[in-house]
Amino acid sequence: MSGASINPRIGKSLSAAFVRTVRDPGKYHDGGGLGLMLRVEPSGSRRWVQRIVISGRRREIGLGTPPVVTLAAAREAALDNMRTVQAGNDPVAIRRNARTFLTFATAAEHAIAAKSSEFRSDKHRKQWRSTLDTYALPILGALPVGKVNTADVLRVLEPIWTEKTETASRLRGRIEAILSWATAAGHREGENAARWKGNLSEMLPKPQRVAKTVHHPALASSDVSVWYAALRGRDGVAARALEFLALTAARSGEVRGMTWAEVDLTTGVWTVPADRMKASREHRVPLSAPAFSLLESMAVAPDADPTDCGRPVFSAPRGGVLSDMSLSAVMRRMQQAEIDVGCAGWLDRASGRPAVPHGLRSTFRDWTAECGYPRDMAEMALAHDVGSAVERAYRRSDMLERRRAMMAAWSDFLDGRVETGDVVSFAVRESV
Repeated sequence: MSGASINPRIGKSLSAAFVRTVRDPGKYHDGGGLGLMLRVEPSGSRRWVQRIVISGRRREIGLGTPPVVTLAAAREAALDNMRTVQAGNDPVAIRRNARTFLTFATAAEHAIAAKSSEFRSDKHRKQWRSTLDTYALPILGALPVGKVNTADVLRVLEPIWTEKTETASRLRGRIEAILSWATAAGHREGENAARWKGNLSEMLPKPQRVAKTVHHPALASSDVSVWYAALRGRDGVAARALEFLALTAARSGEVRGMTWAEVDLTTGVWTVPADRMKASREHRVPLSAPAFSLLESMAVAPDADPTDCGRPVFSAPRGGVLSDMSLSAVMRRMQQAEIDVGCAGWLDRASGRPAVPHGLRSTFRDWTAECGYPRDMAEMALAHDVGSAVERAYRRSDMLERRRAMMAAWSDFLDGRVETGDVVSFAVRESV
């Protein structure tokens, strides 16, 4: 084969922002001479296409769908195809041959490896693999990835769509990502069989119509001070970690992974780096006096070494980070202790289920609302996104000092120092 001829339309290049927001049907050419275009269908589906001439014949090659295949990735794939043609080979034929041999299971391995930098944590990576191993691979694993069709994907999703809707919805997105990787890598062509809009959306009910939102059971406000006193009476590093979680309204993973390098005992601020945050954004936590004192006590513990900046503040008994279940185990033991003395325990008022560590964030949020704290300030304390992406881009303040006063008041509430005029109210436990 001889050299390549490309689409002569070389105009203004597309931008990542345009690719992210364009919705009008049409063909949008990317400048640069690679013949790359973004095709937006009337159904709303979008896909990358490269027009290229191979041995005098114009061909169209699918390169996957955004956002799974980014603009940069589509350009790189288009460039690879150009190089293949210039070397005298046919990328379409190479793809066709590859599709005969690559299974969905192998494609999944490649896709997971390609996405490794995007996973927020080992737990996120394990969740990806677990859902695929449990539901997708038994059905799709041995199929050639280029032959996986919508009917195949439905065989995976339909049995769990109404019973495990959130899991099924996430699984669909993961299958879509694998098939998009396979398209971009040249192992399949055409529409993505796991695409939702204009495809599976026509055959499955919307997730929000069948899924019942299940909230983490939260501690009732009236139980807070008694629960906190019971917690403080418990020994062990996990109990102290749970106490610190309650004082800061942080997530379990943020507390368990906390190192001395993140703590500034001079200013009383704990700074959680972006790579440990769910939103991938640095988060500063003002430390109330009780939270500060708790850290000081951890610093002088027999096995503590605050000079070792990489050492976890709340180390596991055998070293390293506390397990994901350690804080939950403390709450379960506290619940059982209440039941053993004839009390109902620490129950969520809405669901009647025993409260869990993550539910303390909900308790904190309810308290801020009852006390009249500004919504944005409360959401910032929980490290939630506040406002639109544009608003967040222009906001420079995280209300640190205002949040410091709020967290001090929260620590007083936990400790039972809740004033109503000159009266201090204390909660009373309910018996079964």
